[in-house]
Amino acid sequence: MPSVNRVARRAGFLAALGAIPLALAYRFAVVYRVRAGLPRRVVPRLTPADRGLPFEDTIVRSSGGDLPAWFIPARGGARGPGIVLVHGWESNRDRTLPNAQVLHAAGFHVLTFDVRGHGANPAEEMPISVGEFRDDATAALDTLLTRPEVTRAGFLGHSLGAVGAALAAAAAGDRCDALVVSSAPADPRSLTRQTFRLANLWIPEPFATPLAALTSRVYVRPRGHRVRDLSASRAVASYAGPILLVHGVEDSVVPPSHLGRLELAALAGQRARVAGGFPAGGPIESLLVAEGHHSWLYEHEPYRRAVAAFLAGALSRPSAGDRTSEILLVPKEAADRAAAVDARRIPDPDEAFAAITTAPSRRRRMAELIGAAHPAAVEVPPSPTLPPSPAYGNGATLAPEAGPPPEPSPPPEAAAAAGPRDAIASPR
Repeated sequence: MPSVNRVARRAGFLAALGAIPLALAYRFAVVYRVRAGLPRRVVPRLTPADRGLPFEDTIVRSSGGDLPAWFIPARGGARGPGIVLVHGWESNRDRTLPNAQVLHAAGFHVLTFDVRGHGANPAEEMPISVGEFRDDATAALDTLLTRPEVTRAGFLGHSLGAVGAALAAAAAGDRCDALVVSSAPADPRSLTRQTFRLANLWIPEPFATPLAALTSRVYVRPRGHRVRDLSASRAVASYAGPILLVHGVEDSVVPPSHLGRLELAALAGQRARVAGGFPAGGPIESLLVAEGHHSWLYEHEPYRRAVAAFLAGALSRPSAGDRTSEILLVPKEAADRAAAVDARRIPDPDEAFAAITTAPSRRRRMAELIGAAHPAAVEVPPSPTLPPSPAYGNGATLAPEAGPPPEPSPPPEAAAAAGPRDAIASPR
């Protein structure tokens, strides 16, 4: 019979051998977090004046600091509904201007801002997740509702900004009267799993799903978040106001199947409220945009019509306070005005994501994976700021760079999943 010591040594060896995959998986998640967590800051190069919009420079006071923002009044500043625009990863407020054009034409006041770590804001030291998008969107809603021109408010968010908007809407309750969710991932784990595919990282399914779950948990841990609290599906199920879910049929970053999952979650939330003796809540609508990709859905007329009509219907109720000069929008009229807008994407000479364009060497990636080198975050260059503008003025006009519209950028956050092998980035 083998000695007790020999059995113990063998058991210890097998336990150590079994721990290696777990250690590598955890290291993979750490590399992912470091490389994916800090966005490249793309400074706004345009102001609303470049799109013919009146505006006022303002700030959003968030837990992340004072965030630069633009308030774009409609109808000469007459009282009426307003919308908070929430951009996506490595984006900024000037890239929301086409949506602002659409909403302004339809009769909505607009507030658009730079999420912390993005645009004209300073770089962050800890990874940014949709938890920060949520907190900044919540602060932006507070800012919008303090405006004397604004009677009620809603959100329109894109990609990770749409998740942040959904989370903020769920937390705001009756203070948020409408929610438009565009190109949003249904939950963090499935998004992380999708990034593995987009990065062409071959991970067999028995391992890919638990690795995605672990990576998601490690990613959000530094700021004390829990993955389940950052799910768009849970948010739309909790939010009882009107919801419009929009997705492009050709979206290769966040597959359109995510829209179906979000719709099912929202409907389940309605059933749960009814079963609990509460009102079902606002209507749930959805739109799949034919030939639409992950970004630039505003270039499609069905999108412009659907968004304007939905928001006009959801926000057309008179406010409880002073109704003097209050704008009440008619859905069809709002849709017609929005449809007539020539909404085009913001010209940008560099659509690549920083973590993709600054990928380390293969030797460096392997050293980071096995712990022989510390994973290096993408360097974030200093960010200049736009000159200030007078209230409701035209501000400084910065001409866009010439050239044809850029091709769709590499899949955001796709390379993130490839931490040890490719670079890492996140969806805008």
